[in-house]
Amino acid sequence: MKQVLIVVVVSLCFIGCKCSSARQGQFQGSHVIAFYNLENLFDTINDPGIRDGEFTPAGSKEWSSERYDSKLINMAKVMADIGSDQGFEGPSIIGLCEMENRNVLEDLIKTKGLAHKNYNVVHMDSPDKRGIDVALLYNPDVFEVKSTHTYPLKIYNEETGNRIFTRDQLLVSGRLQGDKIHIIVNHWPSRYGGRKSSIPFRKEAALLNRHIIDSLLSENKHAKIITMGDLNDDPTDESIAGYLRAHAKRDQLKKGDLYNPLAVNFSKGKGTLFYRGKWNLFDQIVISQGWLRGKKGFGYDSAYIYKKPYLIQQEGNYKGYLLRTYGGKDYLNGYSDHLPVYMVVSAN
Repeated sequence: MKQVLIVVVVSLCFIGCKCSSARQGQFQGSHVIAFYNLENLFDTINDPGIRDGEFTPAGSKEWSSERYDSKLINMAKVMADIGSDQGFEGPSIIGLCEMENRNVLEDLIKTKGLAHKNYNVVHMDSPDKRGIDVALLYNPDVFEVKSTHTYPLKIYNEETGNRIFTRDQLLVSGRLQGDKIHIIVNHWPSRYGGRKSSIPFRKEAALLNRHIIDSLLSENKHAKIITMGDLNDDPTDESIAGYLRAHAKRDQLKKGDLYNPLAVNFSKGKGTLFYRGKWNLFDQIVISQGWLRGKKGFGYDSAYIYKKPYLIQQEGNYKGYLLRTYGGKDYLNGYSDHLPVYMVVSAN
């Protein structure tokens, strides 16, 4: 009996030391870092300060508590499964966009599919007219937030001179098992009104993003930076390849350039958004060269688009398109009009 007790005590001590050392900075194993556009995760309450009327029980979407709860369950199902093909049980860190407020995120992490993952929330309200924001969820057992900051994107209507209010860019700095990293979560201006007319807005978004990144690199030229989000442009568009300086080929990166590991998917006709019979790759995870240097801490391993059959319409006029919550006015009880993306980082 005494021998059994000794074994149990030693085992418990070992487990305790392992968890403690993870928090104190012992680089172990691998982690999934992901991004997902939740496509209109609104609550059912009509907020007079934002344009959310369609997502209320009396609105055009007939947005009820039942539909809201089903949306939460569906989003949680996807998020919990990201990385499962590589043997992971969900992301350690996940950036999100297109949610109405912090309350919907709190409801999301309490769902049955995510409650056991113990996610914490980083969220700040953006001035977007529809009230949609960006946010970050993280597992506090492996990631410790040190600082957060939002950067407003100031763009203006050329004809009126009035400011167009859109999403802020969220910077979260912290330590992944002791390894200092920086994550910027984005949702750049959409192509509403046409791609060409909105190009200047995404140029400004890219320049703001580049400013944040350059500021971090000026403090540490080997800083491990991740900028992720729905950029509303493809990897080959000027906003990303030109102004952000994010490229697909690691061996051709110049000083200060960023690596865009998902860009190779776009060159093969793959993407995260299916529109008019064509895949766009708007959702991207772009990283600084600090992730590629192979020094102490975590380094880039691989990157993926999460695409499972249940996220795709399998029949009908829209076969092959993503299974959304709504198809026009029709309630489909689906997921999102975007696929998630994720990368794996491993201890060097």
